[in-house]
Amino acid sequence: MGSTGSRGLILGALMDGDPMSCRGIMEATGLRRSQVYGAISRCWRSGLVLRTEEAILEHERVFRGRRGVSRHLHPYHLYVLRPEGVDGASMDGRRFVCFSVDHLDPRGGGKISKARRILGFLEENGDGAFFSTDVVEALSEHGVTVQDIMPNVRRFERQGLVYVRGYKSDDRQTPFKEGYLLTWIDQEIPREGAIAEAVKRTDVALAGRVSSSPIMERVHRIRDMVLEHTELRKLVAASYIENNLGCTHYEVEHALKRTLQLYPDMKVLKIFGNWRYYYHTSMSPEDLGAAVEMKRNYIRKAKGRANRIGHNWEAVAEWFIDRFTTGARFWTQNHRKGRMDPRRITLHLLKGVGGRRNAAEVDRVWDVTPGPFAPTVTYVLSCKWGLVGKGHVDDFLKVLTWSRDFGVDTEDGRKIKNGIVGVFAASAFNPRENIQMKDGSMVSLTQYAARRELQIITAAQFNEKQRE
Repeated sequence: MGSTGSRGLILGALMDGDPMSCRGIMEATGLRRSQVYGAISRCWRSGLVLRTEEAILEHERVFRGRRGVSRHLHPYHLYVLRPEGVDGASMDGRRFVCFSVDHLDPRGGGKISKARRILGFLEENGDGAFFSTDVVEALSEHGVTVQDIMPNVRRFERQGLVYVRGYKSDDRQTPFKEGYLLTWIDQEIPREGAIAEAVKRTDVALAGRVSSSPIMERVHRIRDMVLEHTELRKLVAASYIENNLGCTHYEVEHALKRTLQLYPDMKVLKIFGNWRYYYHTSMSPEDLGAAVEMKRNYIRKAKGRANRIGHNWEAVAEWFIDRFTTGARFWTQNHRKGRMDPRRITLHLLKGVGGRRNAAEVDRVWDVTPGPFAPTVTYVLSCKWGLVGKGHVDDFLKVLTWSRDFGVDTEDGRKIKNGIVGVFAASAFNPRENIQMKDGSMVSLTQYAARRELQIITAAQFNEKQRE
């Protein structure tokens, strides 16, 4: 069928005066998509029909078979026959206009599209890197919004025109607080050099965030420490980083995680499956092997001494509990080979806690019955040598919660049974650590433990008791 025949069918379908879309015309005439789109465009340009001034946007769900359902935004126009001598009309709240270059859609070449503006901005400012929010702010006068950036940028990325950077993990990439970091890839130099320059520009942009972002300041300080130790052919311990940053344990852990995501050339290894050390990939395999062996020897000496002190602290706490607790019935348990104190109790866990799969040990468990008609109270003791933080307290409470003996299922989830009192004996509690509660208030670590109904015992209390 020729173009004249297609045009006649389309004009015939519009004779009733109701606005119709291209899809509606296809259903009414049986013409193919290409025939309808080509003929209706010629009709509009030749002044036979009027078209809506602005495109109508409609959300669609399209079934893709095994790929599931896709959702996208479908823009379309409505068309009506043009009355003789009429250049415009309004129907159902929509404005219909005759052909004009000013009314062409960006996809039709009448305007500069948002995608072209985004790409043009990155190309014109190819010597810098910009967060997606910066691009939105720069192009806001042209109607560019946050939703316009990444769909177009991902297309440019597939075409090799734009480099996109975010927080990198093993299997995905997530945006920074200000959005993804974007920069132009120079098309006139070799690909390897263009990528290297793009990465350097993003490094400069990230360095500029230090003063305004505490997390980025920590990230850069961590990287500097790792690079420094790598130059000295040494590994840097997580504890060393925490002591130098001077922030809470959780802030350090968050910063270390972000550092590994941002800088894939930084690596972490565990010695004896427990102690974490960081290094840069520029360290040669020979130097790395020597540094690891040195740390192993150090851990055998220093950590072995700390373990012995920790065991002595446990013995002190256990002795005080055994000596000064009156009217108590201590739990006992037979252990394999008979080498462990029978008063140390192994709890069976219904859910793993802190790397423990099926069981966890506590130092003492005893029952106290205040009177003939009073309920029995069970005390559970856990000892910890060193500076104790919120993580240690929460870990002990989770052990009690998920133990078969001391936890119970409720409508609100797993809870510690009534009549179970946790006792935490620690050499010292971190005085700098403050915890934010659900109501927004800040409390100290000891206050937090008290709110969780946990009794705290310190070395100072043992000394005071002994002097009595």
